[in-house]
Amino acid sequence: MRKLRMGMIGGGIDSFIGDVHRKAASLDGMIDLVCGAFSSTAERSKKSGKSLFLPDDRCYGTFEEMIMAEKKLPVNERMDFVAIVTPNHLHFTPAKMALENGFHVVCDKPMTLTLDEAVELEQIVKSTGLLFALTHNYPGSPMVKQARAMVENGDLGKVRKIQVQYLQGWLATSVEKTGQKQASWRVDPSKSGIGGALGDIGTHAENLVEYITGLQIEELAADLGKFGDDRVLDDDGNILLRMENGAKGTMSFSQIAVGEENNLAIRVYGEKGSLEWSQENPNLLITRWLDKPKTVYTPNGNNLYSESLTASRIPAGHPEGYLEAFANVYKNFAIHLNAKLSDREIKTPDYPTVADGVRGMKFIYASVESDKKNSAWIKLN
Repeated sequence: MRKLRMGMIGGGIDSFIGDVHRKAASLDGMIDLVCGAFSSTAERSKKSGKSLFLPDDRCYGTFEEMIMAEKKLPVNERMDFVAIVTPNHLHFTPAKMALENGFHVVCDKPMTLTLDEAVELEQIVKSTGLLFALTHNYPGSPMVKQARAMVENGDLGKVRKIQVQYLQGWLATSVEKTGQKQASWRVDPSKSGIGGALGDIGTHAENLVEYITGLQIEELAADLGKFGDDRVLDDDGNILLRMENGAKGTMSFSQIAVGEENNLAIRVYGEKGSLEWSQENPNLLITRWLDKPKTVYTPNGNNLYSESLTASRIPAGHPEGYLEAFANVYKNFAIHLNAKLSDREIKTPDYPTVADGVRGMKFIYASVESDKKNSAWIKLN
């Protein structure tokens, strides 16, 4: 194994998510940032690169320039993969170009602007044989991995009921009209796609449901809301879920829930027991049982499955949170990519892939269609 070389598209000066990606990628010492095209203007991009202490000749003005220049470098110098941390409408084109020129990809979610783009990208990944990771970070939490392992092992019995929520309040006022960068593109369908809060945080809830339960959402009925002044995209929603095994579910998401910060939480109820996890208290997995007392699991604590233990970095009793979960996506991707580069076999990698990206886009499109049809049931084809 060796350190992997990462290039970055987007994530320049004052970017929130770009900085998160860089910190997460570096946490385990397996990845170095070696180049980037960080902004929509060459001047700002190069300024961002210099602030990250990159050499001048690896600070590129555009992603096209970066991909072609890196391709010309010797194999032992060029980037191994590119991380795409731009707004949604700028995911597909650089991802496609990177894959077609031999570079693996890590991409922020939702994967693309449209479902057609997502399907095309999945085909490109399959035809090239390259790796593609999607940064749904919450499944990286050790307690989420414990929850998944417990469901997979049959500890809860057959899953019957699911409740998931993702509540925020930062769009309770029309902050996009003040020039707030993060808000302005998220309420713009030309940049965000057909889903607002649905695409931004609803896809996280969808991914968490399918990851923990191992079940796909078969069909849904959605009621979406637009409460902000002059907003054309949803900022609130409630969705009924039917899972492929017959289980029922409810999902509630909002970015206009006053006072909420990042309230992602899930409850899964089976025949023999249930579990509960909250992102704002990520170190606690609460389980309840038919025939024994309530049990609370903690990272690196007692009676954990190996999937959870390998996701923890520090001794029990020390909190692990958002960045560590995010870093687990990069760590597992790096382990898989190092194996691939050295022609070693590896079991199915534990990180979200292009298939999860397509699932997310199908979820968005089905929800919007259902809402337009007065919350009719729509299948996720």
